[in-house]
Amino acid sequence: MRIQYEGLALPVTKRFIDALIKAIEPHREPLAEFVCVNFRDPKYSAEDGGYHPVEILLTGTSGRYDICYITDFCYAGIGDCAELVKSLDFEFIAGTFQDMTGYYPIEVAREIYPIWEDNFLTYWLDMGVFEVEVS
Repeated sequence: MRIQYEGLALPVTKRFIDALIKAIEPHREPLAEFVCVNFRDPKYSAEDGGYHPVEILLTGTSGRYDICYITDFCYAGIGDCAELVKSLDFEFIAGTFQDMTGYYPIEVAREIYPIWEDNFLTYWLDMGVFEVEVS
């Protein structure tokens, strides 16, 4: 499996891609056009906080994939009114970035993406807080 990451608008690292491939490979259907990877902290809640859920969608064929998007979710609201919303959304195919304040060209995220990726990899690989589901 190969995931294209060179030449993207954001500095996606080889470490990130290698970890993603390692998580996907045992579960991927060989001819799958889309691969969706969900990362969930089972303890995360609107009341207690925790580590934000993350969804990554890849598209491709014959073992070569492109990153469509990486979305980090968080709870907005209080109590029964809380709902999961996009906290950060890196839309590689559409060339947009979204945070809680609005939509922007993806290049606006050049400074925040490396921080997000480093934190995410620490939570996932070093701390093991996520349950990972591949579909």
